[in-house]
Amino acid sequence: MRKGFLALLLASLLLPGAPAVQAEGYQKAHQRMLQEIEADTRLTARETGREALDSRVMAAIARVPRHEFVPPELRRHAYDNRPLPIGYGQTISQPYIVALMTDLLGLAGDAKVLEIGTGSGYQAAVLAEMGARVFTIEIIPELGSEVAKRFTELGYSEIASRVGDGYYGWEEEAPFDAVIVTAASPTIPPPLVAQLEPGGVLVIPVGGPFSVQQLTLVEKDESGVVRTRHVLPVAFVPLTGTR
Repeated sequence: MRKGFLALLLASLLLPGAPAVQAEGYQKAHQRMLQEIEADTRLTARETGREALDSRVMAAIARVPRHEFVPPELRRHAYDNRPLPIGYGQTISQPYIVALMTDLLGLAGDAKVLEIGTGSGYQAAVLAEMGARVFTIEIIPELGSEVAKRFTELGYSEIASRVGDGYYGWEEEAPFDAVIVTAASPTIPPPLVAQLEPGGVLVIPVGGPFSVQQLTLVEKDESGVVRTRHVLPVAFVPLTGTR
């Protein structure tokens, strides 16, 4: 763990209102997960260009109780640095990938962020801990209902969530400073690019379910010109919808 981060971690876990992960005996596993995220970051530095992630991202990851976002029977694995099934053919993403995608957004202040694919709500909670105003869409009604209740129970009432086809974004709330997609799309959805604020960033896995997927960074400059680059090979469940 890099110098100074342990103190930051301990401070973040003691912030007023932060979920108390220590109370249920998960603190050692949580700290180990943070160390594994840092190790993965170093291992992938050549591809991502990042030797370390923003300390604010790591502090947010430290504050979110991942065990609250996985099925009860899998809570003993909640802080493993890997994806886990959450039902309905969906998964909660690997913590390292959540941290990397959050870092790639480059959030500042009270950024307005659109998330496509709420799932269990873990990524949205991390974004909220970053101080973002989060708007998140889930296409599976059962998951959408479950996660709305979870946000309220855990005190993330500021996250706006709804059930719908995320391919088309959330037009009435656009534009967004950043957009994050937590399922793989064969192409970058044009509505999401259109709803991105000039100067904004979109992070999305691009590729089919049985082909190589690339975590892709999409940047729209102040004049509206869009540039993309591949960051890292990844494996996500497919983005579903009516298109």
